[in-house]
Amino acid sequence: MSTEVFITGICGFVGSELAVAFRERFPESVLRVRGIDNLSRKGCWRNRERLAQRGIDVSHGDIRLQSDVETIGKVDWVIDAAANPSVVAGLGHRSGSRQLLESNLSGTINLLEHCKSQRAGFIHLSTSRVYSIPPLARLAVNVCDGAFEPIATNCPPGVTDMGISERFSVAAPISLYGATKLASEQLALEYGYTFDFPVWINRCGVMAGAGQFGKSDQGIFAFWLHSWKEKTPLRYIGFDGQGHQVRDCLHPHDLAELLIRQLKANDGDQPRIVNVSGGPDSAISLQNLSRWCENRWGPRSVTSDPTPRQFDLPWVVLDAQLATEVWNWKPTKRTEQILEEIAAFAETQPRWIELSQ
Repeated sequence: MSTEVFITGICGFVGSELAVAFRERFPESVLRVRGIDNLSRKGCWRNRERLAQRGIDVSHGDIRLQSDVETIGKVDWVIDAAANPSVVAGLGHRSGSRQLLESNLSGTINLLEHCKSQRAGFIHLSTSRVYSIPPLARLAVNVCDGAFEPIATNCPPGVTDMGISERFSVAAPISLYGATKLASEQLALEYGYTFDFPVWINRCGVMAGAGQFGKSDQGIFAFWLHSWKEKTPLRYIGFDGQGHQVRDCLHPHDLAELLIRQLKANDGDQPRIVNVSGGPDSAISLQNLSRWCENRWGPRSVTSDPTPRQFDLPWVVLDAQLATEVWNWKPTKRTEQILEEIAAFAETQPRWIELSQ
């Protein structure tokens, strides 16, 4: 009998890439994949077509609506990839705070109720932005080869030589977005414990790959490369205005390999929460990302605006050693491979920034 996996937000970048990765790894007789999406984002049409070509069933629905969640029916696992993934969500005119809470928290509650009724396992895709903002904003850093790096002797508890570990503080403030994800984590753990179904929580670093929607507040790698190629405006914002801020990088197909291990796992005593990222080996600054783009497509100007922006951080690199120890997992796609994949896609999609905004 095949295992049935249901992915929410399946037409988003991460959800669709997970579905494709599962289909590439397993026949339907072993792992059946289907999902739901409200199709509200520009660009999701492309992913819906890709999934249809692979025979993956996509329902049009909204997890904020209990009636839509009830149509999921019997499944073995729910992978929660549906969220507004922006740290500034809820602050602007495009999405209000209540809309953010309903998308990222109320939707998760509906899914947990469904897992409870169906005794299905639940995998929640969380974020590095559950970690406390003030100590990370105050992180003492040096500039080395165009990138910030922490000063080891001044690192707060929970920052290791491999990055921000699961032991780092999750005390407020963490942004409204971070709060919805942290609350979802807590609720998932409580539901799993109370109603006896397996729950795994993966705090993901920056996801990146070809076809990602190009937005500056989410998918920064795709946004930067597409913007460079399309010659749309780019700015180094905040800190010293030189683009020294650093982020790690993870391809969804590497995340899929971890989820496959979790889908197969017995509900034992493994830690329920792990960081999932490319770690220090994948980390790159905006300035060095610009160098990469210049080598590929030639020079262009990037304006400088040192004005600080709410919730921005100088350096966010996750320590994923626990995921390696618990799940025998390591990412295989190097940053260079991921950037090459995005660049090759950008060269076939000359108006991607416009299409995906």
